[in-house]
Amino acid sequence: MNFACKLDTPTLVDCRRWAVVALAATLLLAGVSSAADRVVGANATLDMEPGARSAALGSATMAVDGDYLGLTANPYQLANVNYAWASFSHTEYYEDTKFDFASAAIPLSEGQGIGVSFSRFAADDIPYIREGEPLPEGSDYKTLSIADWVFSVSWGRRLTDRLDLGVGFHLLYRDMDQTGFGFRGDAGLRFRAVDSLFVSAMLKGWTSSATTWESGEFEYSAPEVYLAVSYSLPVAYLYGKLNFYWQGAGLFHHEARALDFETDEEVGGPIWESPLDWLSGGRGGVEFAFDFGLSVRAGLSSFTTFKSFTAGAGLVIAKFLKVDYAFESHPVFSPVHRVSISVSPYLFAHAPRPEPKRERGPSKYKGSLLEEEPHPEESAPEAPAAEQAQSEAAPAAPVVEDASEEVLEERPAGGTYWEE
Repeated sequence: MNFACKLDTPTLVDCRRWAVVALAATLLLAGVSSAADRVVGANATLDMEPGARSAALGSATMAVDGDYLGLTANPYQLANVNYAWASFSHTEYYEDTKFDFASAAIPLSEGQGIGVSFSRFAADDIPYIREGEPLPEGSDYKTLSIADWVFSVSWGRRLTDRLDLGVGFHLLYRDMDQTGFGFRGDAGLRFRAVDSLFVSAMLKGWTSSATTWESGEFEYSAPEVYLAVSYSLPVAYLYGKLNFYWQGAGLFHHEARALDFETDEEVGGPIWESPLDWLSGGRGGVEFAFDFGLSVRAGLSSFTTFKSFTAGAGLVIAKFLKVDYAFESHPVFSPVHRVSISVSPYLFAHAPRPEPKRERGPSKYKGSLLEEEPHPEESAPEAPAAEQAQSEAAPAAPVVEDASEEVLEERPAGGTYWEE
């Protein structure tokens, strides 16, 4: 099968460099993994959901644009970042287990951006007694902590008007009863099928997801492919936009993906064996984003049970501050509450810059109405000679431009954006 893509020369050079690096890393890791143990869920901390917005949408993070806490699962959204954003989130799980996450998204040029993130998933103040030691009196116990530390770098670039590329690499350090190191490389594409419909594909673990332990044991998980879809529908009557998000299960079914703990069955088979069964392993959500900055959300983190219901809300304050909240239920464990904050230093001190528009062919969006561009060969009918002479004699009225007119621009299912 032949594939041709018309790109500019710098883009082709960058693509070739990434291809060479990817091929070298794949060959190297293929030789290493031949002596390793294949497991399910190596480096599972990398798949934890940090952002409250995506969490409220069933953790369909691959489909959500503008949630820069989700760069681990969605690096191609960096192709649309226009301002620097710093994001933070804090989540408390069961038995005082905490998950803290911080990320920064920085535009490099038009249609290109880079992101870095850092997280700590840990349980602190765990009491313990060494073997042979007497029981302490009262609560005078020695304590310890176990933690996973993750550092990630992501990069996104717009390859064509309809195609975005994203690449990420993640490093993990584990401090438990024995220390360990892990890594994983991801790559994804997002395609704009029509103005409001985006289809994404992510290859997680193209380097494999591998972990090496202090004892000398080496584990890895096989690569997996995921699909996602987002669609936006303007609702002018309610002054907002309705967004739909869906993320599918792994195509090869290498990872567990069901929240049905009542049985021991593996729910959701490979797509070629049972498409309906594969669809049941997906997740999704719906969001209504009002023009004034408020968003309400709901979703399911697993289509196999309604006990995985999620909900939340978000608010954009003065365009430079975003606050999001998510509630996540679980079939077995107690519910989780998640809060995240995003701040843009540039928008705090400056007005938004005019944003470039993607080409749309013969039509454009202005406000929420679809307007057709006039054909260049079409012209208005000629006026009668008497009317034409009268119009030539009358002085021309001055043209006053409304500088405050706002033009609505479509983006990948991430809310409403203005040009001022």
